[in-house]
Amino acid sequence: MTLERIWAGWRSAYVSGVAQVEPVPGECPFCALFNADVPDRERLVVHRGDTCVAMLNLYPYGSGHLLVMPTRHIAGLDELNDEERGELFNLVVDASRVLQKAYGPDGMNVGANLGRAAGAGVPGHLHMHLLPRWSGDSNFMTAIAETRVLPEDLATSYAKIAGAWAQ
Repeated sequence: MTLERIWAGWRSAYVSGVAQVEPVPGECPFCALFNADVPDRERLVVHRGDTCVAMLNLYPYGSGHLLVMPTRHIAGLDELNDEERGELFNLVVDASRVLQKAYGPDGMNVGANLGRAAGAGVPGHLHMHLLPRWSGDSNFMTAIAETRVLPEDLATSYAKIAGAWAQ
């Protein structure tokens, strides 16, 4: 089963505003993005710490979908050093507060897909997902039409989250 997307011409504005960083074959797309010479806004990074970042998911499941990860290329939780472990989980807590402030969701999914079998799209670079959820946010489009509808573009999500983070 594949998930289809609805064509939305208005999304071209956000796509053209996002850094199109092509990783070298076999290179981690997150590491390629971190090493690219582009501003954090173009990388969709809303917060940068000493060892970890919070950034928008370029392919979100819903509005406000954040990724929190160490900048160092590691695959598993057991590979985090003490500094990364503390910053990663503090950043997850901070990001959940920011999403609550920016979106006022009824709930939130927080988790990590460790390994390809667990659903990780980038299994070699540990990352946590934070996804705001609302009562009734599932509809027939995903269940029957295998299509996801997003109510806002990434530029709007970035502005909301970055603004809430700055407060």
